[in-house]
Amino acid sequence: MKRKEQALLYGFHDEARIHLVRKALDRLSIGARVLPPEAHYQKVGYLIGMKGFRVTPEDKDEEDFVFPHEVLLLDKIKGKRLDEVLAALAATVQPPVQYKTVVTPFNTLWTLRRLCETMQREHGALAEREPRKED
Repeated sequence: MKRKEQALLYGFHDEARIHLVRKALDRLSIGARVLPPEAHYQKVGYLIGMKGFRVTPEDKDEEDFVFPHEVLLLDKIKGKRLDEVLAALAATVQPPVQYKTVVTPFNTLWTLRRLCETMQREHGALAEREPRKED
């Protein structure tokens, strides 16, 4: 069975924001699912429902993972369709979701935690490269 376009929401705590994101995605016929906090143990491939992935048991020895940002994972959405989805989200959800990513064959092998940490590092690196405004 072929997977459909979908969006996974991680770290969303405000029901009003969840509603806004779902509203924008519903207009585009994209299903959305809110992931529980403990989903960070799981591989992205498992979370999106890819064949060949199984649930990963929680590692009790692993340090607690606290990621204070909302994350939106977009699966099976690319090209012009991705532009359409991002525009719909920007028009509906304010302030915007800062951490958005598309699922790739490479990141399906990562845990959600690794994906979040990688996005945070990349986001920080981009912010450092932006020219600072002088007062």
